[in-house]
Amino acid sequence: MRPPLEDPALCREWFEDLWLDVCRLRERYRLPVRSRWWESPLQVEALAALAAWVERYDSGEWDDPPGKLALLYDLERVSAMLRNGNDPFYPERDHAAFREFVAALNGQGVPEQG
Repeated sequence: MRPPLEDPALCREWFEDLWLDVCRLRERYRLPVRSRWWESPLQVEALAALAAWVERYDSGEWDDPPGKLALLYDLERVSAMLRNGNDPFYPERDHAAFREFVAALNGQGVPEQG
């Protein structure tokens, strides 16, 4: 799962949706999400993939108990990918930095470098 880099408006919307998903996943599964996760392409893709996987089960699109167990077992591997970084992610504290990142998205879906 990757953001739609070719369209800045869609890219910003994609990141805004992912923010909400990450907040929910963090609470639901006690994921060790780190501050500024949105700046790590690996963490962004891992979180987006996990959110899509969970959504398919939650919506009823998938009804596969062994697959759901696989998702739950894989949470530990996803958690390992999220441990890079110094500070834990706190949505209330980190939202301003995230909003700055999203506002700075250019045509390539990455913040402009100054």
